[in-house]
Amino acid sequence: MSPETAPRREVVTGEPRRVRPLPRYRTQAEIEEQTALGGAYVRSLMRSQLRAGLTVFAVLALVAGTLPLLFAALNSAALVWAVLGFATYPPLTLAAWWYVRRAERNESDFARLVEGRPAP
Repeated sequence: MSPETAPRREVVTGEPRRVRPLPRYRTQAEIEEQTALGGAYVRSLMRSQLRAGLTVFAVLALVAGTLPLLFAALNSAALVWAVLGFATYPPLTLAAWWYVRRAERNESDFARLVEGRPAP
């Protein structure tokens, strides 16, 4: 065959004529449409946040509940004020730090689930 008789092959490149919408994550659609599955996802997030809050509350209630026993054992007004003024703040700060860290972790896990990203 001569070069003139062979059909030429051409590759046409360019923009597609029809632009397809980006695929939405199905989990996100379930939540936005408020289906039963989306409700289960949101309830799961709320349950984990409630669990973290109740854990911190229980620890703080236990600590605050034992303070009167500690005060009765101390029998010193100066020590009572020292405990109330200085010793109570580190546990409160640690509990708040743990709660915020746990809540952020719950929210990032939920966002990862909704966006369809794999677990780290």
